[in-house]
Amino acid sequence: MCAYYPESKVEVKGFTAKYYDTLMNIISFGLYPSFIRKAVKLMQIKLNDKIIDLGTGTGRNAYLMRKYLSEEGEIIGLDISSKMIAQFKRKCAGFNNVKIIEQRIDKPLPYENEFDKAFISFVLHGFPQEVRRQIMRNAFNALKKNGEFFILDYNEFSLKEMPFYLRIPFKFIECPYAFDFIEKNLQEILVEEGFNNFEKHLFFGGYIRLLKGMKVS
Repeated sequence: MCAYYPESKVEVKGFTAKYYDTLMNIISFGLYPSFIRKAVKLMQIKLNDKIIDLGTGTGRNAYLMRKYLSEEGEIIGLDISSKMIAQFKRKCAGFNNVKIIEQRIDKPLPYENEFDKAFISFVLHGFPQEVRRQIMRNAFNALKKNGEFFILDYNEFSLKEMPFYLRIPFKFIECPYAFDFIEKNLQEILVEEGFNNFEKHLFFGGYIRLLKGMKVS
């Protein structure tokens, strides 16, 4: 993704990719594992659900989601980082119904009305706005009617009003696209892309949000 979006940080490599989960734990003050587990639980995954995980990364989320599935359920993760893919395969090696595909998520995908749930975690903010819309359309097309799209990412907030001890790390670790993302009304944009019946859950003092939208049109 860096070749396409030089200012983005959603594709990681080298040291960052190798220790991605550990680094996420550190920059979230140790809270990342807790709200990931809560977010997955709030998805209310059914035994036979078919789930697409967009920008699936190390497989941490897929591993947690798999615990709620029967053998008839399925998770397909998409990512393009070789180091992330390798970690995913190690984490999910024992699950026959969990697989990862090397696939860009910012281009049209070959899925149509196939999935019950789509999930994307801390990836959407790292793209330009028009690319975020393409990813939303990919999720919409991939979902069955009444399928659910879950976005775990930054909430809308004012950077100026953010406490300095959070504002400084945010400015240091995030790419320019993230500063644009926190100013967008994501729910309104999702309505324009065909989603409705929203639910949201807040974490980390309201700066992180799990937003669920349903494919209704």
